[in-house]
Amino acid sequence: QRYGSDRFVAPAAVPFDRLRRTQDHLLAALPPGFEVLELAPLIPLGAHSAIAPVDQNNVVSTIRGSEVAADPTNGLALEAALRRRSILREAPRSPAPVRLAAIQRAVRGQRFEGALSFAHFQIFALVTAGRDVGNLTFERESASEHVRFACDGLIRAGADGVRVELTDFGEGRFAPAVGAVTEALSLRSVEVEVLDRPDREEARGYYTGFCFKAFAWFGDSVVEVADGGHVDWTQQLVPSRKERLMITGLGIDRLAALSP
Repeated sequence: QRYGSDRFVAPAAVPFDRLRRTQDHLLAALPPGFEVLELAPLIPLGAHSAIAPVDQNNVVSTIRGSEVAADPTNGLALEAALRRRSILREAPRSPAPVRLAAIQRAVRGQRFEGALSFAHFQIFALVTAGRDVGNLTFERESASEHVRFACDGLIRAGADGVRVELTDFGEGRFAPAVGAVTEALSLRSVEVEVLDRPDREEARGYYTGFCFKAFAWFGDSVVEVADGGHVDWTQQLVPSRKERLMITGLGIDRLAALSP
């Protein structure tokens, strides 16, 4: 009876073959230099609320001092911080980047509404960790790389077109990152539309500067599929105010459900 009524334990609503095909499209779009990890399904208790401002009530906790992964960018950030700490022990000012990606089935405690909303779903996540070297170099390069990947992945997965919305939560300080992304995407075909969204309020405080959303068109359907931006997580974890981190997540189940 519990199995038949508990939304957390039912199989995925999207067929496996569609999920796997979408995974392959996104992996094919991943830029060189990213290492793909197989993350554990659990993360230390409190990690989501400590690393990112996520309400603990929206996370499924265990009785063994851990919680079920709700967002793979948190686990990737922890791993990236460990690797950056190791790099800095050898070379205290090293800007050597750490590029990691993962596919993980995440569980969210809150109830979602809508046909393309699920209690558990796969997320394709990537993070780039590095160091501030001046002139917003890290911000410009990491933002451009992540947004290009999101657009390439969505087109490979069968989207008829992509709309990217760019926002600077730094009151203009990260305009060079927005400009770099706009310039990078201008080289693509008309499949990608780029919009400035200075009025965005969602995720203010979660992202610390540049952020973006990506929407995919499939025929008459337009759906939000990707979200990302710069966060201060590795500044807390390494710790150093010079550390920088760019994160991105794409909803695989949502994308696979609409892909041809």
